[in-house]
Amino acid sequence: MNSISVNQFRDNLKNLVDQAVDQHLPLKVTRRSGADFMVIGAQDWEREQETLYVLQNTRLMQQIDAALKTHAQATGYTPTAEEMHEIAGL
Repeated sequence: MNSISVNQFRDNLKNLVDQAVDQHLPLKVTRRSGADFMVIGAQDWEREQETLYVLQNTRLMQQIDAALKTHAQATGYTPTAEEMHEIAGL
């Protein structure tokens, strides 16, 4: 993650925001007399929020864990040829 002073950020606002959005790299902006802040694209922020939701959802994490175990043991559900065609056709 890159870090830049608030003065440098102000002088290069458009380019730095475009870079954060286009390259999906958050930018930390530091201030001498205040709290630092982050510049992050909306799409990246939404993705982070979804990740936090999944990680904080105990029941969902248990379901993911169970699915990983059945996958590793090859004991999960195997779709029929018709179901696979329907899935692959999406």
